[in-house]
Amino acid sequence: MNRLSIEKRAQVVNALVEGNSIRATCRLTGVSKDAVLKLIPDMGEACAAFHNSVVRRVKVQRVQCDEVWSFCYAKEKNVPVEKEGTGAGSVWTWTAIDADSKLILSYLCGGRDASWACKFMEDLASRVTTRIQITTDGHRAYAEAVEGAFGMDVDYAMLIKLYGAPADNPDSRYSPAQCIGIRTGVLSGSPDPQHISTSYVERQNLNLRMGVRRFTRLTNAFSKKFENHCYMVAIYHAYYNFCRVHQTLRVTPAMEAGLTDHVWTVLELVNMQECATKQAAA
Repeated sequence: MNRLSIEKRAQVVNALVEGNSIRATCRLTGVSKDAVLKLIPDMGEACAAFHNSVVRRVKVQRVQCDEVWSFCYAKEKNVPVEKEGTGAGSVWTWTAIDADSKLILSYLCGGRDASWACKFMEDLASRVTTRIQITTDGHRAYAEAVEGAFGMDVDYAMLIKLYGAPADNPDSRYSPAQCIGIRTGVLSGSPDPQHISTSYVERQNLNLRMGVRRFTRLTNAFSKKFENHCYMVAIYHAYYNFCRVHQTLRVTPAMEAGLTDHVWTVLELVNMQECATKQAAA
């Protein structure tokens, strides 16, 4: 069976994490659509397993959490009956970022209710070794989830943005209402007021939208399968943590957090998947 070379797979991954769609990636690399669609699950599984094993026992102080919306197959109101329960509809990607190293500590794709919030916070709690300060937005599901995962051993605050009335101007149809103020609330411990912020994680949401074409609004590049959506999120976060040099830090988030001693190339990331495949087959 023909198989793409490691170099060609690296080209495909590099195109995908730089905001290109499947078909654009095919045109740029000369790889068939079927080959790209076969590579995404293989790389996604390897990247998810790599993150799960390597991003552990991380020493952090301040963590920011947020969730970003996207959809799979169709928007929630347009999901046909036969697709219900398959992952079609709204998909929320939960993200926790270290405010100092910019490392993505935890991510999860799913719904936005309390059960998903609990899974997300429990995963975050399993990856850190120090008492941390957490900041989230005003989503009520966070309050119970943080308490369940960390108990009282956390400094936790919510930052709630207050928005004005939406404008009727057609030019601002797809823009959020104007933020007219913020309100903070301390739910646990003694968080430092100067570090009650969600700015970094909200900027990371933009990185995700710009780097993964499936998150781009008003296009037909959205995910058709929930599994492939999760795989691309895993690939992007592995690339972001280990391969992408942060403009301010001048190193990758993984280097800043002490998880590696060099900037990974995309070729190294693909080779990691190759080694994992060989070990699984052995």
